[in-house]
Amino acid sequence: MKRACVVGAGLAGSEAAWQMARRGIQVTLYEMKPLSRSPAHVADTFAELVCSNSLRSDELTNAVGLLKEEMRRLGSVIMECADAHRVPAGGALAVDREGFSRAVTEKLENHPNITVVRERVARIPEGRVIIATGPLTEGAMAAEIEKLCPETELHFFDAVAPIVTLESVDMDSAWFASRYDKGTADYVNCPLEKDEYIAFVTELRGAEEAPLHGFEDSGVFEGCMPVEVMARRGLDTLRYGPLKPVGLRDPRTGREPYAVVQLRMDNADGTLYNMVGFQTHLKFPEQRRVFSMIPALRNAEFVRYGVMHRNTYLDSPKLLDRYYRLRSQPRITFAGQMTGVEGYIESAASGMLAGIETARELLGLPPVDFPRETAIGALAAYVSGGSVGPFQPMNINFGIISPLGFRVRGKRNKNAAISERSLKIVDLLSAE
Repeated sequence: MKRACVVGAGLAGSEAAWQMARRGIQVTLYEMKPLSRSPAHVADTFAELVCSNSLRSDELTNAVGLLKEEMRRLGSVIMECADAHRVPAGGALAVDREGFSRAVTEKLENHPNITVVRERVARIPEGRVIIATGPLTEGAMAAEIEKLCPETELHFFDAVAPIVTLESVDMDSAWFASRYDKGTADYVNCPLEKDEYIAFVTELRGAEEAPLHGFEDSGVFEGCMPVEVMARRGLDTLRYGPLKPVGLRDPRTGREPYAVVQLRMDNADGTLYNMVGFQTHLKFPEQRRVFSMIPALRNAEFVRYGVMHRNTYLDSPKLLDRYYRLRSQPRITFAGQMTGVEGYIESAASGMLAGIETARELLGLPPVDFPRETAIGALAAYVSGGSVGPFQPMNINFGIISPLGFRVRGKRNKNAAISERSLKIVDLLSAE
Protein backbone atom coordinates (compact mmCIF):
# COMPACT_ATOMS: atom_id res chain seq x y z
CA MET A 1 0.00 0.00 0.00
CA LYS A 2 1.34 3.44 -1.00
CA ARG A 3 1.56 6.01 1.78
CA ALA A 4 1.99 9.76 2.16
CA CYS A 5 1.69 12.41 4.86
CA VAL A 6 0.01 15.80 4.82
CA VAL A 7 0.92 18.39 7.45
CA GLY A 8 -1.89 20.88 8.02
CA ALA A 9 -5.63 20.51 7.48
CA GLY A 10 -6.49 23.92 6.10
CA LEU A 11 -8.09 24.18 2.68
CA ALA A 12 -4.92 23.12 0.85
CA GLY A 13 -4.02 20.25 3.16
CA SER A 14 -7.59 18.96 3.27
CA GLU A 15 -7.88 18.95 -0.51
CA ALA A 16 -4.47 17.34 -0.95
CA ALA A 17 -5.32 14.55 1.51
CA TRP A 18 -8.69 13.94 -0.18
CA GLN A 19 -7.23 13.74 -3.68
CA MET A 20 -4.64 11.18 -2.62
CA ALA A 21 -7.06 9.13 -0.52
CA ARG A 22 -9.64 8.85 -3.31
CA ARG A 23 -6.89 7.41 -5.51
CA GLY A 24 -6.08 4.68 -3.01
CA ILE A 25 -3.16 6.28 -1.16
CA GLN A 26 -3.02 5.74 2.61
CA VAL A 27 -2.77 9.27 4.00
CA THR A 28 -1.71 10.39 7.46
CA LEU A 29 -3.12 13.88 7.99
CA TYR A 30 -1.52 15.88 10.80
CA GLU A 31 -3.48 18.76 12.32
CA MET A 32 -2.33 20.69 15.40
CA LYS A 33 -5.82 21.80 16.50
CA PRO A 34 -7.21 21.58 19.16
CA LEU A 35 -3.90 21.05 20.99
CA SER A 36 -2.50 24.24 19.47
CA ARG A 37 -3.81 27.05 17.29
CA SER A 38 -2.40 29.89 15.27
CA PRO A 39 -3.54 33.35 16.40
CA ALA A 40 -5.95 33.47 13.44
CA HIS A 41 -7.94 30.31 14.22
CA VAL A 42 -10.73 29.67 16.71
CA ALA A 43 -12.41 26.38 15.65
CA ASP A 44 -11.18 22.80 15.95
CA THR A 45 -12.44 21.83 12.50
CA PHE A 46 -10.56 21.54 9.20
CA ALA A 47 -10.56 24.07 6.34
CA GLU A 48 -11.45 26.96 8.65
CA LEU A 49 -12.34 30.18 6.84
CA VAL A 50 -10.81 32.95 8.92
CA CYS A 51 -11.52 36.34 7.36
CA SER A 52 -14.59 35.92 5.17
CA ASN A 53 -17.30 33.49 4.17
CA SER A 54 -17.04 34.57 0.54
CA LEU A 55 -15.21 32.39 -1.95
CA ARG A 56 -15.63 35.17 -4.52
CA SER A 57 -17.24 35.13 -7.94
CA ASP A 58 -18.90 32.02 -9.29
CA GLU A 59 -19.15 33.32 -12.85
CA LEU A 60 -17.12 31.79 -15.67
CA THR A 61 -16.22 35.24 -16.98
CA ASN A 62 -14.19 35.64 -13.78
CA ALA A 63 -10.95 33.66 -13.39
CA VAL A 64 -11.73 32.47 -9.86
CA GLY A 65 -15.13 31.27 -11.09
CA LEU A 66 -13.35 29.24 -13.74
CA LEU A 67 -10.92 27.81 -11.17
CA LYS A 68 -13.81 26.71 -8.96
CA GLU A 69 -15.57 25.02 -11.88
CA GLU A 70 -12.38 23.20 -12.85
CA MET A 71 -12.09 21.96 -9.27
CA ARG A 72 -15.71 20.77 -9.25
CA ARG A 73 -15.12 18.74 -12.38
CA LEU A 74 -11.95 17.26 -10.88
CA GLY A 75 -13.75 16.03 -7.75
CA SER A 76 -12.84 18.68 -5.17
CA VAL A 77 -13.97 18.02 -1.60
CA ILE A 78 -13.67 21.74 -0.86
CA MET A 79 -16.05 22.65 -3.67
CA GLU A 80 -18.45 19.81 -2.82
CA CYS A 81 -18.76 21.05 0.77
CA ALA A 82 -18.88 24.70 -0.26
CA ASP A 83 -21.73 24.09 -2.69
CA ALA A 84 -23.61 22.08 -0.05
CA HIS A 85 -23.35 24.94 2.47
CA ARG A 86 -23.71 27.98 0.24
CA VAL A 87 -25.73 31.00 1.35
CA PRO A 88 -27.28 33.70 -0.89
CA ALA A 89 -24.62 36.09 -2.23
CA GLY A 90 -25.66 37.09 -5.75
CA GLY A 91 -23.05 36.02 -8.29
CA ALA A 92 -20.56 35.03 -5.59
CA LEU A 93 -20.13 31.76 -3.72
CA ALA A 94 -20.51 32.40 0.00
CA VAL A 95 -20.88 29.67 2.59
CA ASP A 96 -22.01 28.98 6.12
CA ARG A 97 -18.49 28.95 7.52
CA GLU A 98 -19.14 26.59 10.42
CA GLY A 99 -21.23 24.17 8.36
CA PHE A 100 -18.68 24.15 5.57
CA SER A 101 -15.76 23.48 7.89
CA ARG A 102 -17.63 20.73 9.77
CA ALA A 103 -18.53 19.04 6.47
CA VAL A 104 -14.91 18.98 5.27
CA THR A 105 -13.80 17.59 8.64
CA GLU A 106 -16.40 14.83 8.60
CA LYS A 107 -15.54 13.85 5.03
CA LEU A 108 -11.86 13.47 5.81
CA GLU A 109 -12.26 11.83 9.22
CA ASN A 110 -14.63 9.24 7.76
CA HIS A 111 -12.55 8.35 4.72
CA PRO A 112 -11.09 4.84 5.14
CA ASN A 113 -7.76 5.86 3.58
CA ILE A 114 -7.18 8.87 5.86
CA THR A 115 -5.78 8.65 9.38
CA VAL A 116 -6.06 11.93 11.28
CA VAL A 117 -3.39 12.63 13.88
CA ARG A 118 -4.05 15.58 16.15
CA GLU A 119 -0.61 16.84 17.08
CA ARG A 120 1.76 19.70 16.37
CA VAL A 121 4.46 18.47 14.00
CA ALA A 122 7.93 19.73 14.87
CA ARG A 123 9.86 17.94 12.12
CA ILE A 124 9.13 17.20 8.48
CA PRO A 125 7.96 13.57 8.30
CA GLU A 126 9.90 10.97 6.33
CA GLY A 127 8.73 9.71 2.94
CA ARG A 128 6.36 11.56 0.62
CA VAL A 129 4.96 14.55 2.41
CA ILE A 130 2.87 17.58 1.51
CA ILE A 131 3.44 20.59 3.77
CA ALA A 132 0.37 22.80 3.98
CA THR A 133 0.90 24.60 7.27
CA GLY A 134 -0.35 27.98 6.10
CA PRO A 135 0.86 31.58 6.05
CA LEU A 136 1.26 31.79 9.83
CA THR A 137 3.70 28.88 10.10
CA GLU A 138 6.07 29.50 12.98
CA GLY A 139 8.19 27.77 15.60
CA ALA A 140 9.89 24.46 14.94
CA MET A 141 8.16 23.82 11.59
CA ALA A 142 9.14 27.24 10.27
CA ALA A 143 12.71 26.52 11.32
CA GLU A 144 12.59 23.16 9.52
CA ILE A 145 11.34 24.80 6.34
CA GLU A 146 13.93 27.54 6.61
CA LYS A 147 16.66 24.88 6.58
CA LEU A 148 15.43 23.80 3.14
CA CYS A 149 15.71 27.30 1.72
CA PRO A 150 18.73 29.42 0.87
CA GLU A 151 19.08 32.46 3.08
CA THR A 152 16.79 34.87 1.22
CA GLU A 153 14.14 32.49 -0.09
CA LEU A 154 11.69 32.32 2.82
CA HIS A 155 9.66 35.47 3.48
CA PHE A 156 7.82 36.32 6.67
CA PHE A 157 5.99 39.44 5.53
CA ASP A 158 3.98 40.06 2.40
CA ALA A 159 4.32 43.65 1.17
CA VAL A 160 3.38 43.81 -2.49
CA ALA A 161 2.10 46.38 -4.94
CA PRO A 162 -1.09 46.22 -7.01
CA ILE A 163 -0.94 44.50 -10.40
CA VAL A 164 -2.91 45.54 -13.48
CA THR A 165 -3.39 44.04 -16.92
CA LEU A 166 -1.42 45.77 -19.65
CA GLU A 167 -4.40 45.77 -22.01
CA SER A 168 -6.39 47.88 -19.51
CA VAL A 169 -3.74 50.65 -19.35
CA ASP A 170 -4.63 53.72 -21.43
CA MET A 171 -1.53 53.91 -23.61
CA ASP A 172 -2.75 57.22 -25.06
CA SER A 173 -1.83 58.57 -21.61
CA ALA A 174 1.35 56.51 -21.08
CA TRP A 175 4.47 55.36 -22.89
CA PHE A 176 7.17 52.69 -22.72
CA ALA A 177 10.64 53.81 -21.63
CA SER A 178 13.40 53.31 -19.10
CA ARG A 179 14.85 56.18 -17.09
CA TYR A 180 17.33 58.23 -19.17
CA ASP A 181 16.48 55.82 -22.05
CA LYS A 182 19.06 53.39 -20.67
CA GLY A 183 18.74 49.83 -21.92
CA THR A 184 15.42 48.64 -23.28
CA ALA A 185 12.06 50.36 -22.79
CA ASP A 186 10.96 48.10 -19.95
CA TYR A 187 8.58 50.34 -18.01
CA VAL A 188 5.14 51.74 -18.73
CA ASN A 189 5.29 55.37 -17.61
CA CYS A 190 2.05 56.98 -16.43
CA PRO A 191 2.49 60.78 -16.12
CA LEU A 192 0.61 63.21 -13.89
CA GLU A 193 0.47 66.97 -14.32
CA LYS A 194 0.72 69.18 -11.22
CA ASP A 195 -3.02 69.49 -10.59
CA GLU A 196 -3.51 65.74 -11.15
CA TYR A 197 -0.67 64.93 -8.77
CA ILE A 198 -1.96 67.23 -6.01
CA ALA A 199 -5.46 65.77 -6.28
CA PHE A 200 -4.05 62.24 -6.20
CA VAL A 201 -1.85 62.84 -3.14
CA THR A 202 -4.72 64.58 -1.33
CA GLU A 203 -6.99 61.57 -1.78
CA LEU A 204 -4.21 59.12 -1.00
CA ARG A 205 -3.49 60.84 2.32
CA GLY A 206 -7.10 60.49 3.47
CA ALA A 207 -7.87 57.03 2.06
CA GLU A 208 -9.11 54.37 4.47
CA GLU A 209 -6.61 51.74 5.55
CA ALA A 210 -7.38 48.09 6.19
CA PRO A 211 -7.40 47.13 9.89
CA LEU A 212 -4.55 45.11 11.30
CA HIS A 213 -5.54 41.60 12.32
CA GLY A 214 -4.66 40.32 15.75
CA PHE A 215 -1.93 38.12 14.29
CA GLU A 216 -0.20 41.04 12.56
CA ASP A 217 1.94 43.88 13.83
CA SER A 218 3.72 46.97 12.58
CA GLY A 219 6.86 44.98 11.75
CA VAL A 220 5.68 44.60 8.17
CA PHE A 221 5.98 48.36 7.69
CA GLU A 222 9.53 48.76 8.97
CA GLY A 223 11.37 47.82 5.80
CA CYS A 224 8.72 48.70 3.25
CA MET A 225 6.80 51.92 3.82
CA PRO A 226 3.22 52.08 2.47
CA VAL A 227 2.71 54.62 -0.30
CA GLU A 228 -0.03 56.36 1.69
CA VAL A 229 2.36 56.89 4.62
CA MET A 230 4.92 58.44 2.27
CA ALA A 231 2.21 60.75 0.93
CA ARG A 232 1.41 62.00 4.44
CA ARG A 233 5.03 63.00 5.04
CA GLY A 234 4.87 65.84 2.58
CA LEU A 235 3.30 66.91 -0.68
CA ASP A 236 6.48 66.30 -2.66
CA THR A 237 7.64 63.12 -0.89
CA LEU A 238 6.34 60.84 -3.64
CA ARG A 239 7.82 63.09 -6.37
CA TYR A 240 11.24 62.47 -4.84
CA GLY A 241 10.49 58.80 -4.28
CA PRO A 242 8.59 56.26 -6.40
CA LEU A 243 6.91 58.95 -8.56
CA LYS A 244 10.05 60.89 -9.45
CA PRO A 245 9.98 62.07 -13.09
CA VAL A 246 13.74 62.59 -13.46
CA GLY A 247 15.13 61.05 -16.64
CA LEU A 248 11.69 60.39 -18.14
CA ARG A 249 10.70 62.58 -21.08
CA ASP A 250 7.11 62.32 -22.28
CA PRO A 251 7.27 61.89 -26.09
CA ARG A 252 3.92 63.65 -26.44
CA THR A 253 5.14 66.89 -24.81
CA GLY A 254 8.92 66.63 -25.11
CA ARG A 255 9.41 67.41 -21.42
CA GLU A 256 9.57 65.73 -18.04
CA PRO A 257 6.12 65.35 -16.43
CA TYR A 258 5.42 66.71 -12.95
CA ALA A 259 5.31 63.14 -11.61
CA VAL A 260 5.38 59.63 -13.09
CA VAL A 261 3.97 56.31 -11.88
CA GLN A 262 5.96 53.44 -13.36
CA LEU A 263 4.62 49.99 -14.13
CA ARG A 264 7.01 47.04 -14.35
CA MET A 265 6.40 43.73 -16.14
CA ASP A 266 5.25 41.06 -13.70
CA ASN A 267 4.92 37.93 -15.82
CA ALA A 268 6.94 36.43 -18.64
CA ASP A 269 4.12 36.93 -21.17
CA GLY A 270 4.06 40.68 -20.51
CA THR A 271 0.32 40.72 -19.83
CA LEU A 272 0.62 41.86 -16.20
CA TYR A 273 2.40 44.90 -14.75
CA ASN A 274 2.90 45.94 -11.13
CA MET A 275 2.87 49.49 -9.80
CA VAL A 276 6.46 50.21 -8.78
CA GLY A 277 6.81 51.33 -5.16
CA PHE A 278 3.07 51.12 -4.46
CA GLN A 279 3.06 48.74 -1.51
CA THR A 280 -0.03 49.77 0.43
CA HIS A 281 -2.27 48.93 3.36
CA LEU A 282 -5.37 50.61 1.94
CA LYS A 283 -8.68 48.79 1.72
CA PHE A 284 -9.22 47.25 -1.71
CA PRO A 285 -12.08 49.60 -2.80
CA GLU A 286 -9.93 52.55 -1.76
CA GLN A 287 -7.05 51.30 -3.87
CA ARG A 288 -9.29 51.12 -6.92
CA ARG A 289 -10.79 54.56 -6.23
CA VAL A 290 -7.53 56.40 -5.59
CA PHE A 291 -5.21 54.66 -8.04
CA SER A 292 -7.75 55.09 -10.83
CA MET A 293 -7.15 58.84 -10.48
CA ILE A 294 -3.88 58.26 -12.35
CA PRO A 295 -4.91 59.17 -15.93
CA ALA A 296 -3.40 56.09 -17.61
CA LEU A 297 -5.07 53.84 -15.02
CA ARG A 298 -8.54 55.36 -15.12
CA ASN A 299 -9.96 52.10 -16.49
CA ALA A 300 -7.30 49.75 -15.14
CA GLU A 301 -8.17 46.14 -14.37
CA PHE A 302 -6.59 45.25 -11.02
CA VAL A 303 -5.88 41.52 -10.98
CA ARG A 304 -4.58 41.83 -7.45
CA TYR A 305 -4.48 44.66 -4.95
CA GLY A 306 -1.59 45.66 -2.75
CA VAL A 307 -1.32 43.91 0.61
CA MET A 308 0.87 44.26 3.65
CA HIS A 309 0.45 41.52 6.21
CA ARG A 310 2.20 38.71 7.95
CA ASN A 311 2.60 35.83 5.55
CA THR A 312 5.23 33.10 5.55
CA TYR A 313 5.85 32.15 1.93
CA LEU A 314 8.55 30.68 -0.26
CA ASP A 315 10.37 32.27 -3.17
CA SER A 316 8.70 29.51 -5.14
CA PRO A 317 10.11 30.18 -8.63
CA LYS A 318 13.55 29.38 -7.23
CA LEU A 319 12.45 26.43 -5.10
CA LEU A 320 9.42 24.60 -6.52
CA ASP A 321 8.55 22.83 -9.76
CA ARG A 322 5.19 22.89 -11.53
CA TYR A 323 3.90 20.17 -9.19
CA TYR A 324 4.78 22.31 -6.13
CA ARG A 325 7.60 19.85 -5.30
CA LEU A 326 10.80 21.08 -3.74
CA ARG A 327 13.38 20.83 -6.53
CA SER A 328 16.20 19.99 -4.12
CA GLN A 329 14.15 17.27 -2.35
CA PRO A 330 11.26 16.14 -4.57
CA ARG A 331 9.80 13.91 -1.83
CA ILE A 332 8.64 17.18 -0.20
CA THR A 333 5.74 19.06 -1.76
CA PHE A 334 4.25 22.34 -0.57
CA ALA A 335 0.66 23.50 -0.92
CA GLY A 336 -1.41 26.52 0.05
CA GLN A 337 -0.46 30.10 0.73
CA MET A 338 3.08 29.14 1.65
CA THR A 339 3.71 28.55 -2.06
CA GLY A 340 2.70 32.09 -2.96
CA VAL A 341 -0.85 31.45 -4.12
CA GLU A 342 -3.20 34.06 -2.68
CA GLY A 343 -6.76 33.31 -1.58
CA TYR A 344 -8.85 30.44 -0.23
CA ILE A 345 -9.72 28.94 -3.61
CA GLU A 346 -6.19 29.25 -4.94
CA SER A 347 -4.88 27.52 -1.80
CA ALA A 348 -7.33 24.66 -2.25
CA ALA A 349 -6.43 24.42 -5.94
CA SER A 350 -2.73 24.12 -5.14
CA GLY A 351 -3.57 21.34 -2.69
CA MET A 352 -5.65 19.61 -5.34
CA LEU A 353 -2.86 19.66 -7.92
CA ALA A 354 -0.27 18.60 -5.34
CA GLY A 355 -2.47 15.73 -4.17
CA ILE A 356 -3.31 14.50 -7.68
CA GLU A 357 0.27 14.59 -8.93
CA THR A 358 1.71 13.05 -5.74
CA ALA A 359 -0.78 10.19 -5.93
CA ARG A 360 0.02 9.54 -9.58
CA GLU A 361 3.73 9.52 -8.85
CA LEU A 362 3.28 7.03 -6.00
CA LEU A 363 1.13 4.81 -8.22
CA GLY A 364 3.71 4.82 -11.01
CA LEU A 365 1.48 6.82 -13.37
CA PRO A 366 2.60 9.72 -15.57
CA PRO A 367 1.77 13.21 -14.29
CA VAL A 368 -1.36 14.96 -15.46
CA ASP A 369 0.66 18.08 -16.36
CA PHE A 370 -2.25 20.52 -16.20
CA PRO A 371 -1.44 22.99 -19.00
CA ARG A 372 -1.38 26.78 -18.78
CA GLU A 373 -4.62 26.84 -20.77
CA THR A 374 -6.30 25.77 -17.51
CA ALA A 375 -6.59 27.95 -14.42
CA ILE A 376 -5.21 25.28 -12.10
CA GLY A 377 -2.21 24.73 -14.38
CA ALA A 378 -1.61 28.43 -15.01
CA LEU A 379 -1.48 29.15 -11.29
CA ALA A 380 1.11 26.42 -10.73
CA ALA A 381 3.13 27.63 -13.72
CA TYR A 382 3.15 31.20 -12.43
CA VAL A 383 4.16 30.19 -8.91
CA SER A 384 6.93 27.88 -10.15
CA GLY A 385 8.53 30.28 -12.60
CA GLY A 386 6.10 32.45 -14.56
CA SER A 387 6.94 35.69 -12.76
CA VAL A 388 9.75 38.08 -13.58
CA GLY A 389 11.55 40.23 -11.04
CA PRO A 390 10.92 39.76 -7.32
CA PHE A 391 8.27 37.09 -6.72
CA GLN A 392 4.93 38.27 -5.36
CA PRO A 393 2.04 36.06 -4.20
CA MET A 394 -0.71 35.92 -6.79
CA ASN A 395 -4.45 35.35 -7.15
CA ILE A 396 -5.74 33.49 -10.18
CA ASN A 397 -6.49 35.84 -13.08
CA PHE A 398 -6.91 35.58 -16.83
CA GLY A 399 -3.60 37.39 -17.33
CA ILE A 400 -1.60 34.31 -16.32
CA ILE A 401 -3.66 31.84 -18.39
CA SER A 402 -2.39 31.22 -21.94
CA PRO A 403 -4.11 33.59 -24.37
CA LEU A 404 -6.49 32.28 -26.99
CA GLY A 405 -4.33 33.00 -30.01
CA PHE A 406 -7.19 34.72 -31.79
CA ARG A 407 -9.13 37.92 -31.20
CA VAL A 408 -12.51 37.96 -29.44
CA ARG A 409 -14.37 41.24 -29.20
CA GLY A 410 -15.26 42.31 -25.67
CA LYS A 411 -13.61 41.40 -22.38
CA ARG A 412 -16.46 39.20 -21.11
CA ASN A 413 -16.68 37.34 -24.39
CA LYS A 414 -12.93 36.77 -24.39
CA ASN A 415 -12.98 35.49 -20.80
CA ALA A 416 -15.91 33.23 -21.58
CA ALA A 417 -14.00 31.77 -24.53
CA ILE A 418 -10.94 31.13 -22.35
CA SER A 419 -13.15 29.39 -19.79
CA GLU A 420 -14.82 27.26 -22.44
CA ARG A 421 -11.45 26.13 -23.78
CA SER A 422 -10.18 25.38 -20.28
CA LEU A 423 -13.16 23.30 -19.23
CA LYS A 424 -12.94 21.19 -22.39
CA ILE A 425 -9.33 20.40 -21.46
CA VAL A 426 -10.23 19.62 -17.86
CA ASP A 427 -13.05 17.31 -18.96
CA LEU A 428 -10.60 15.37 -21.13
CA LEU A 429 -8.03 15.15 -18.33
CA SER A 430 -10.56 14.08 -15.71
CA ALA A 431 -11.80 11.32 -18.02
CA GLU A 432 -8.36 9.70 -18.23
